[in-house]
Amino acid sequence: MAEKVDFTDAQWRERMSDEQFHVCREHGTERPFTGKYWDCKVDGVYRCSACGEPLFSSETKYDSGSGWPSFYQPVDQQAVEAQV
Repeated sequence: MAEKVDFTDAQWRERMSDEQFHVCREHGTERPFTGKYWDCKVDGVYRCSACGEPLFSSETKYDSGSGWPSFYQPVDQQAVEAQV
């Protein structure tokens, strides 16, 4: 895993769209069934839109019926943080 990126909110806002900032920094979500990846069937790696770190492989993607991309395993356990 790459080193953790540590920017201020102002620096993140300069690098992201309003929607990206809301989802990545404010724990928001896209509306279900609207994101460009929720129904994507292309093979590849899904990366963090903020820092580019690889997060999930299309090989572990499944249809959860939720309207968002769903994965059962990250590329690297240290690349994601689960919150319950």
